[in-house]
Amino acid sequence: MHEGSQTPLDVDNPYVDLAVGVFSMLADPTRVRIVLALDAGELSVNHLADILDKAPATVSQHLSKLRWARIVLSRQEGTRVFYRLANEHVRGLVVDAIYQAEHSLENVPPHHRRQSATAPGGIDAA
Repeated sequence: MHEGSQTPLDVDNPYVDLAVGVFSMLADPTRVRIVLALDAGELSVNHLADILDKAPATVSQHLSKLRWARIVLSRQEGTRVFYRLANEHVRGLVVDAIYQAEHSLENVPPHHRRQSATAPGGIDAA
């Protein structure tokens, strides 16, 4: 479903346990950084390792877990493996978590200052 047409979720939702698994999988700084890097598009393990300043083997282990959790998808081209985000919701989870973290530290977090600067008349769009 699209965001505008979602029905309210209740406490008996059958996906709650799976959602907890997603949060658990994202409860690692390297994995969150992988999601942020992949927001720009498909990347190889080595390219991700360069971006994150981590060993390719370490990045590959994290990608394997993210793939198992269906957070990222992979494709192979010769000997290289490329990864991409499985869907747009993954990015949303990470962005919202970072925005929540900003709220815990500042009265007017950076994402609100950016929105205010770009909103017509300087009105906060959030």
